[in-house]
Amino acid sequence: MRPLVRWIGCLLLAGIALELFFVLRIAAMVAIDPQSTAFQRSEMWQLVLRDGARAQWRQQWLPYAQIHDNLKRAVLASEDADFVNHDGVEWEAVERARQRNARAEELAAKRAARAAARGKPAPAPVQTRLRGGSTVTQQLAKNLLLSGERTLLRKGQELVLTMALELFLSKQRILEIYLNSVEWGNGVFGAEAAAQRYFGKSAARLSPSEAARLAVMLPSPQFYEMRPNSAYLNGRTATIVARMGAVELP
Repeated sequence: MRPLVRWIGCLLLAGIALELFFVLRIAAMVAIDPQSTAFQRSEMWQLVLRDGARAQWRQQWLPYAQIHDNLKRAVLASEDADFVNHDGVEWEAVERARQRNARAEELAAKRAARAAARGKPAPAPVQTRLRGGSTVTQQLAKNLLLSGERTLLRKGQELVLTMALELFLSKQRILEIYLNSVEWGNGVFGAEAAAQRYFGKSAARLSPSEAARLAVMLPSPQFYEMRPNSAYLNGRTATIVARMGAVELP
């Protein structure tokens, strides 16, 4: 039993040390701009494997004051309208997403049972994207330091890092880092690179409709990069423009 206890103790210490390392990195971001995120490095590695020497990393840090308020409002209107008021996690939204997921799983199980009763193969599961569960702070926590795997342990880590971000950084700083590091297409990271890539101008000069279009791309930037005239992209852009005026900025 003693060797087992020692191994468990070592694992616990390693876990605590890792979390402490993450928290210290976040604390340093009060004054130091992160050069890259775990998500960026993972995406660029995949791009290098696919394109080799042709792979490009486009990113240019832009201070918060130089990013046009249009983009800040558009992103918050699309991704996290209550950003300035919550503590990093919108628990009601998380619960709604959990309930919707449970209903979707229950419906899939019923369909599979009906198909089995008729002697037919089970229908392929329908993939749905549940929106509203993750705040901007949670997305930043995940992209900065964590892997893309979907496990309870990783989700727990995300919540810990979300709380650390809210503790050490101001809302303005959180939004600044998010806008400078989020993906906007293959090898395109941050607001300035996105504005240059899609509109040939700085993120300091984006119009409301241009900013809204970039914001709508965020859930699936590589998808919309290849479908710039998507009907959903056009319709959702108009919706976000209409909502931008009601958004409170940090």
